[in-house]
Amino acid sequence: MKKTIVVASGKGGVGKSTVAANLAVALANFGVADGKPLKVALVDVDFYGPSMPTLMGGGSISPDHQGKIIPALKHGVKYISIAHFLKGADDPVIWRGPMFGKAIGQLFQDVNWGEIDLCIIDMPPGTGDAQLSVSQLLRLDGAVLVTTPQEVALSDVRRAVNMFRKVNVPVLGVIENMAGFVTPDGQLHNIFGEGGGQQLSDQYQLPLLGSIPLEIAIRKGGDIGEPIALEADSVTGQLFQQIGARILSMLENAAAPQLQVVN
Repeated sequence: MKKTIVVASGKGGVGKSTVAANLAVALANFGVADGKPLKVALVDVDFYGPSMPTLMGGGSISPDHQGKIIPALKHGVKYISIAHFLKGADDPVIWRGPMFGKAIGQLFQDVNWGEIDLCIIDMPPGTGDAQLSVSQLLRLDGAVLVTTPQEVALSDVRRAVNMFRKVNVPVLGVIENMAGFVTPDGQLHNIFGEGGGQQLSDQYQLPLLGSIPLEIAIRKGGDIGEPIALEADSVTGQLFQQIGARILSMLENAAAPQLQVVN
């Protein structure tokens, strides 16, 4: 894998996994590496709440001839989740901390990923075992932090910023999610407050990569496994393309392969 980034949050419920799925889909369908379509992997290490199979619309894994696992392929993205290894869709993962490191290593070492330009890792919320394991086991090129505008989310994201800085993972920027709801009559309602993402960006001198609205179509797309990023002409689909373009530009400036996003 040429480049690896994590999508993280300090708090659950901010739409981190939805953002990660849509970013991966936008980059796989509209990104270019060295003149060719960008090859994107998505790894779900949110072991206690693995939602990627739902968000991505299913897909199955299978063994190859060498005993490794072939990841699922959906919407142009190779992806894998701990949910693929559970007997039942509603089975819980009841693990102590050391199990995280072992399982995370297996998702990379025991899976036949092939050639990948960019790997996106969907992290669990918080600053615990999974975050430490990923930062110690892998060479990470950056972290993207997802927050909602209200203070209760921002306070936890501040901890995540400081955690990644302590383990020497560069924070690429902040994505503000659920940043206002527009009613059919055109009125904007800031249900979760406003300006939180910009406030965090200013406080830590980080780019605000984008503000994603609270939109019914995003929720519907996640429920049926058709991420809104597939809708290239939609306002929100284009927003995810723009956020992806900014991330690729940062990675390119950090001596990544030639990467860009095209419409």
